[in-house]
Amino acid sequence: MNRLLNLAVAMQVWKDRRGQDMIEYALLAGFVAVAIGAVMPGAASSINIVFSKINSILVDAAAS
Repeated sequence: MNRLLNLAVAMQVWKDRRGQDMIEYALLAGFVAVAIGAVMPGAASSINIVFSKINSILVDAAAS
C-alpha cells in the first residue's frame, strides 16, 4: 500500500507543470547571455555584473 501511495505522489509531481515556463525563460535568458558574451567579449563584463546582482538578490531572499 505504501509503495502504491509513493507511486501516486510521484505521478502527481511528474504531471505538475507549475513554474515550468519560468524555468524555461530563465534558461533561455542564460543561453542568450552566454551567446552574447561569446560573440561580443566587451559585453561579457556587463552580463557578469547583471548576473552578480541577480545572485546577490537571490541569496538575500533565501537568507530571509
